[in-house]
Amino acid sequence: MPAHSHSRASRPKAATALRFGQFAAMGTVAVLILIAGVWASWGTAQHVMLTKGRERGTMTVTQCADDHCTGSYQPASQGSTARDRVVLDSEVAVEKGRTYTVVVKPGTDEVVRAGTGGLLYAWVPLGGALMLASVVVAGGLGRTRLGWVLGGAGLTLVTAAFLAL
Repeated sequence: MPAHSHSRASRPKAATALRFGQFAAMGTVAVLILIAGVWASWGTAQHVMLTKGRERGTMTVTQCADDHCTGSYQPASQGSTARDRVVLDSEVAVEKGRTYTVVVKPGTDEVVRAGTGGLLYAWVPLGGALMLASVVVAGGLGRTRLGWVLGGAGLTLVTAAFLAL
């Protein structure tokens, strides 16, 4: 058997190994992006979604500066106490003088928007992660349809949050 026939037989194996390596690497990157999106969203989403036992009420915005707004808090749930000053992340489209439904983060004077708008806003980081992962899935994994589905889901989530707020 000539020496060159052995190298031809190993080429398909090498190509298969490289394809598997690319698939594993890009799959890992896509999964890590999605995990990071869920992780970033969960910090706020847990307060909006799991409201049992949490303080719920309304906040009237009195002042906004830099990256947060402050205002008074009026309770709407049992066990909740009124506060003269609570803090809301001002990146959540708020206007001075308006009243918003909020949930108090336990042990703090920080609040997060409640309701549909607050829930959608809490998951915006996941929406961004879905859009980013769609590029990895479509380009790196060659799964174009799945990439379009992920990207569309992310865009829908971000757009819905924008419209709800």
